[in-house]
Parts: sequence; structure tokens; C-alpha cells
Amino acid sequence: GSRLRQEDFPPRIVEHPSDLIVSKGEPATLNCKAEGRPTPTIEWYKGGERAETDKDDPRSHRMLLPSGSLFFLRIVHGRKSRPDEGVYVCVARNYLGEAVSHNASLEVA
Repeated sequence: GSRLRQEDFPPRIVEHPSDLIVSKGEPATLNCKAEGRPTPTIEWYKGGERAETDKDDPRSHRMLLPSGSLFFLRIVHGRKSRPDEGVYVCVARNYLGEAVSHNASLEVA
């Protein structure tokens, strides 16, 4: 089962997210695309903590797209709570290893 097959390779990020400045209530997308075999799983981290998506909570306003990108239905930003603002990285993993994208900051205008 788990022995290394010739064609398997560890993940690598082929599209990195870039910094975004968005308005509150607007949609936004942080891009991330990774290659690997087997196909890597993608997780997003914000400020070192895992960013919850609809995979964790179907009601989440953050969706993990099939491509690996992170889509915000709307940017949530209040006086007390700013759950979306911060520095994001995307991490691609398979059994051979992991790849971490460049940092991308999301700023609310």
C-alpha cells in the first residue's frame, strides 16, 4: 500500500496568493494552486492558525474552492471582530511532504 511509487511527488505551490485590499462586505479570493501526486490537500492558515472554511463549518463565509483557492463570500469586519483581516498562507500536503505558499495579507479598506 504505502510504498513510494515512482510517479508520486511531493507538493509544490504553482500559484501563490497575493496581497489584497478589499472593502467590507465584498467578496474576495486568495489564490492558491498546488501540484503533487497524490493530489495534495490544501489548508489555509491565518496568523499561524488554521482558517476555518466551509469544510469545517458549512455556514462559514469562507469557501475552499476545488482549485485550492480561498473564497470569501463577503469580508466580515466590525469594530470588535475582524476575522478576515490578517496574513494568510496556503499549505499543500500529501504523504511525501508539504509546501507552504508566500504570505499574502488581506487588508480591509
